[in-house]
Amino acid sequence: MSQTVTADWLKSNHDDDIQILEATFFLPTMDRNAQAEFATSHIPAARFFDIDAIKAPDSDLPHMLPSADIFARHMNGLGISSDKKIIIYDRSVFLSSARAWWMLRMFGHEDVAVLDGGWQAWLDAGGPTASGDDTTPSSATTFTPSPASDANVILMEQLRGLVEAGTAPQILDARASARFEGQAPEPRPGLRSGHIPGALNLPINDILDANSGLLKSKEELRALFDKAGINWDKPVITSCGSGVTAAGLTLAFALLGKTDVQLFDGSWTQWGSSDAPLETGPAVTG
Repeated sequence: MSQTVTADWLKSNHDDDIQILEATFFLPTMDRNAQAEFATSHIPAARFFDIDAIKAPDSDLPHMLPSADIFARHMNGLGISSDKKIIIYDRSVFLSSARAWWMLRMFGHEDVAVLDGGWQAWLDAGGPTASGDDTTPSSATTFTPSPASDANVILMEQLRGLVEAGTAPQILDARASARFEGQAPEPRPGLRSGHIPGALNLPINDILDANSGLLKSKEELRALFDKAGINWDKPVITSCGSGVTAAGLTLAFALLGKTDVQLFDGSWTQWGSSDAPLETGPAVTG
């Protein structure tokens, strides 16, 4: 399966072989309730993938990857099966569905794709909707984790060591430029402003069409990565505020065939709350 599908494709293939997840996430400052909006209206038979809940329960960081057993428990609770195709969509403005896509791939599920354009694309295509928040599986299901499928993660201790030694791979940050440069405050309180030394910047909104919310073409994505300073012959680490929008950059790389990409799971929430070195100002490219 491709990494993305269109709304028209999903309308034509919405059958028992496909399971649908909504993975909408909003920043704390956005004053919106993703689960309440899902309950009001969603794609029929969709289940709500709660990015704020499907995480490591013993971490004080918002979105750390859980263990395989905990992730499988969540998937089984939603009725998600390892032998089904999974389509993920969202109604956020920054491709939060990619976080669920990445997590499923981290736990070995290859047959997973993001609905390009998300909820708005579904509505624009005349797709039917349903309401209610019942997440009880309709039948017994089994999600069995397996080794990661073209997905990888890097944690704070390892990344900090590489940065301080001057041996880190190229790092691409998905936050808005003002946050990356240290000119705007972080949406989570108590964080320093700036970016990881040497990091590059490609705001997640830049990879989406401003009107439709669709991912830009492969040619446009390639040009954006080039402009950001990416060297295609070297591995990449993606980062963001808390590990959600970094997955959007990871998805865009995958669409272009680049899979030597690690996601920094703690992202700026962890780095900015530590005493690790940081920089401010625009990224230095070239």
